[in-house]
Amino acid sequence: MKRRTALTLPLALPAVALAQSAYPSRPVRLVVGFAAGGPTDVIGRLIAQDMSATLGQPVMVENRTGANALIATQFVAREAPDGYTLLLATLSHSVNAILLPGNSYRPLEDFTPVGLVAMLPLIAVTGAGSPFRDLQQLVAAAREAPGTISYGSAGHGGSAHLAAALLATRSGTEMTHVTFRGNAPALTEVMAGRVSFMFYPMIGIGEYVAKGQLRPLAISTAERSADYPEVPTMREIGYPGFEDYTQGLGVLAPAHAPAPVVARLNAAVRASLARSETAARLLTLGGIAAASSPEEYGTFLREDLERWRRVITAARISAEP
Repeated sequence: MKRRTALTLPLALPAVALAQSAYPSRPVRLVVGFAAGGPTDVIGRLIAQDMSATLGQPVMVENRTGANALIATQFVAREAPDGYTLLLATLSHSVNAILLPGNSYRPLEDFTPVGLVAMLPLIAVTGAGSPFRDLQQLVAAAREAPGTISYGSAGHGGSAHLAAALLATRSGTEMTHVTFRGNAPALTEVMAGRVSFMFYPMIGIGEYVAKGQLRPLAISTAERSADYPEVPTMREIGYPGFEDYTQGLGVLAPAHAPAPVVARLNAAVRASLARSETAARLLTLGGIAAASSPEEYGTFLREDLERWRRVITAARISAEP
């Protein structure tokens, strides 16, 4: 019996190595927690198409919507760590873990970072008929009459909500949060003047500015945007470090994914982002390509968790509005 064990064990180890070296031998799923056609989904499909060509196997986007991506996140956390089920993680990955501590997943321990994909900066906008010519005037009005300045968002705990909450905290003002079922209806109310302003992803907003329906107030990037050269950054108007709170999109695998598999996936993501066509398409979607190593993405996630924990605590944001 001992002789048989001694013969079997050495054979088993190369078999594992061979299985990993042959990865992927079947299609890979990239799970997106938001609806098809939305910005996160579109970016996911763009990257998946490039990854398919690099990996030699289809990378198929699977939408598992609901609860601000909580359903998708929990699903991937429970899957086998073999590299065949991945998650396109957004800001909600950290925020759900903070607001819903009993959500049955741990944002760091239950996942293996593969790599960052893109950063999604925001732009603060108000209606063209608004009395506020710049963000400083809006903040001054909020100081004069607490609660009278309102901001819209696509939902509680989303990027637009937290960015405005961060502004209120940093400026020492009280503003009123108004939630909508998506960014589009929120933006409609801003344009109509029924909501004072909102932070909006820089995705398709240019046409409204060009038509004179919106007035841009500030952007969240570290440098001014080539698309909005006249719009100041948050740093320029007195809010340094605001750019650190830009939402990052990245790819995660379940915890304990094999290092060779993670390395292969990371190389596929980086190859996608290195394509000039992909980087240009990301820009049209309001994203900035942000390739990273798995270790760098892991550091980003740890820091992101603490950044948003501070904002949520300071703004007294709870799980429910």
